Amino acid sequence: MSVTNFIPTVWSEVLYSELAEKYVGVANCNREFEGDIKEMGSSVKICGLAPVSVFQYTKNSDMSAPETLDDTVTTLSVDRATAFNFIVDDVDRVQALPGLMNSAMKNAADALANDADAYVYALYNEIADDRTVTDKTVSAQSIVDDIIAARELLYDGNVTNASDIVIEVSPAIASLILKAKLLYGTSDNATTLANGYIGSICGCAVHVSKNIVTSENAHKCFVRTKRAIAFADQFTEICAYRPENRFADAVKGLHLYGAKIVYPKELVLLDLTVA
Repeated sequence: MSVTNFIPTVWSEVLYSELAEKYVGVANCNREFEGDIKEMGSSVKICGLAPVSVFQYTKNSDMSAPETLDDTVTTLSVDRATAFNFIVDDVDRVQALPGLMNSAMKNAADALANDADAYVYALYNEIADDRTVTDKTVSAQSIVDDIIAARELLYDGNVTNASDIVIEVSPAIASLILKAKLLYGTSDNATTLANGYIGSICGCAVHVSKNIVTSENAHKCFVRTKRAIAFADQFTEICAYRPENRFADAVKGLHLYGAKIVYPKELVLLDLTVA
């Protein structure tokens, strides 16, 4: 690659494509609210409506005046800014395979995806205690009970379709789920090939991520719908340049994003401690 032939939109598409494949936590968020992100500190307005009431209809009788629905506005702040800045020496570029720069961009996407996923999972500390299932001695035998308890909480929040629910766990908890599936003889009918997907249990898709928060053997896993958390991001800068004191090509980029819990009743924390 020569800096004179650098096309920002092409490399942006490479990054977005790679990010889409590497995201786990972000992939299970609602991303309809990207908005017009210009800089760190921008915000995205998420509008919602109050529930609609129903009533008994009487034939040949006038209905009452139409109900006025209250609207709600939640603000998602774009408060995270991460950047990359790498260089490929001309000698390395000439001697290496043609895909060297493309591989470097993929590595940048991997780092950005891990950073964003970790940010999403760090929202666990905003989940209320009454939306938390705690197991201090989780095992392959008890993990199924924990997931069923989480589903019950989601049912209370009017989430009745198991196919709308995703379970996100750490590698250690994923191992327990795989053992539980062997123990109880469950099988998978899903054919999803999303990143981190390891099958289903109790009718819910299970994804594993190394970015799940773990503290003193307590794994902060999520059971949620894909609209429970909103995520918005944008690359506001991506450019190539020739460093003044080097014979090399360099690329740098700026990734802005933010995440917010917008439907708290559609998110349950599995606080699982591995002995």
